[in-house]
Amino acid sequence: MCQKLTPHSLTSSMLQTVAARRLSTLASRSLVSASAPASSAPGSSSSSSSSSVPEDVKAHVAFGKGTTEIQRTKFKAQTGLMLPPKSFEGKTVFITGGGTGLGKGMATTLAALGANVAIASRKMDVLKEAALDIEARAGNGAKILTIAADVRQPEHVSNALDEVTRVFGLPNIVINNAAGNFISPTERLSANAFKTVVDIVLNGTACVTLEAGKRMIAKSSGGVFLNISTTYAKSGSGFVVPSAAAKAGVEALTKSLAAEWARHGIRLNAIAPGPIETEGAFSRLDPTGEFSKYMLKRVAAGRLGEIGELANLASYLVSDYSSWITGDIITFDGGETPLISGEFNPLLSVTKDQWDVMESLIRTTNKK
Repeated sequence: MCQKLTPHSLTSSMLQTVAARRLSTLASRSLVSASAPASSAPGSSSSSSSSSVPEDVKAHVAFGKGTTEIQRTKFKAQTGLMLPPKSFEGKTVFITGGGTGLGKGMATTLAALGANVAIASRKMDVLKEAALDIEARAGNGAKILTIAADVRQPEHVSNALDEVTRVFGLPNIVINNAAGNFISPTERLSANAFKTVVDIVLNGTACVTLEAGKRMIAKSSGGVFLNISTTYAKSGSGFVVPSAAAKAGVEALTKSLAAEWARHGIRLNAIAPGPIETEGAFSRLDPTGEFSKYMLKRVAAGRLGEIGELANLASYLVSDYSSWITGDIITFDGGETPLISGEFNPLLSVTKDQWDVMESLIRTTNKK
């Protein structure tokens, strides 16, 4: 008889076995994605099959156990392009961490909408592969500029923006997506491990924002910044403490500069996503794949988010359609935050018959 796995029952050997199976599954999804036909590029339809993101990021279209039929009907993911074609024609977008996951998904959507897109990360081989895939999926002749850069290094950031400006012109839109995170008991972290995450997430975001912002101000060009945060930046969370602290700083940076730089025609917003499965992030945050099942129980909509959905939200926030939105942190989590926050929300598991009994008891108490 198979043993049911829970976070408490996972032994070391079991973790290794499940993790290996998990990574193998993710790798096979990537192979399927790489061989997907160009007809699945965004823009042809609003259905899931024509999503603007690769197939490997659609790991959890299925709903969790216990979801209702109306949840499965009304909370289906819509990942086709939301904005009109050519919404970003003539616009230049610079995306850090653009070779994988959320960054790649946003780059694909924005390229499909007509933007000149430059993606940056430390690994040029990953960027080159991503660029080919994005260009094929955009389906409009888009050419993606790839730039190897470490956002922690000011000279790298300056050189990257020089290259974007040389090829496309000064960026109109900057998306700070580069991040570093992994799960660990905080007492196991070295000072260097803590510093590395904070340097990438907070200092890297600040470095890119300040360098690009100074150039926008000098040219009186205005611009838009979008920073990718997380829901636990507000609540805090154990086992990802460096990331929680750094993302909280990113949100403060976003709101502070939105107030200060509005006079220069510059907007800043952030998205705080809940659980969205990507190969890179989940290999470090959920290496066994078992905890995803528990995440599903925490989401009111009954499923994990998809990159195409976030990419649509991002495209709206950096578009001219959202010109009156600045200094906001948009929570994007399928209702996870209110579901896990409400003290009495566990009563969702109470059946109708149980409610009848409790109501009778309450009425009896009220009569005394």
